[in-house]
Amino acid sequence: MEQHNLNARVMTPEGEVFTGEVHQLSTRTAVGELGVLANHVPVLARLRPTELRLHMPDGEVRRWAQAEGWLQVFANRATVLVGEAIPPENLDAGELRSRIEDADARLRESEEGSGAHQLAQRDKERAEAFLQVAGADS
Repeated sequence: MEQHNLNARVMTPEGEVFTGEVHQLSTRTAVGELGVLANHVPVLARLRPTELRLHMPDGEVRRWAQAEGWLQVFANRATVLVGEAIPPENLDAGELRSRIEDADARLRESEEGSGAHQLAQRDKERAEAFLQVAGADS
């Protein structure tokens, strides 16, 4: 049986992380988990920090810790634009725990609803998600 693929591209502000054919792209949007296969309906979605998984045609699964960003699916192409995409083996659990502690301190010191509070909340959510991807979420 012929396997259908889609073209995927993962970009960060530093440049291209991945480009090529994939069988499936799995990520998390603001409203929940999403798996994209070939010929998916058009989508434009805000992305949350999570594990980005690209299921390759040969069965390999490539993984990254994905920061906030956007996903566009159109004409059998999926484009992921995120602030960061880091391979799990490059994540430092100790550094991520420090980021969470720093964000917690900033949350306590900032006024709820302020820009500083929202930034601290976003930083904490990203570090917690990355810690899970690293496999050291305890």
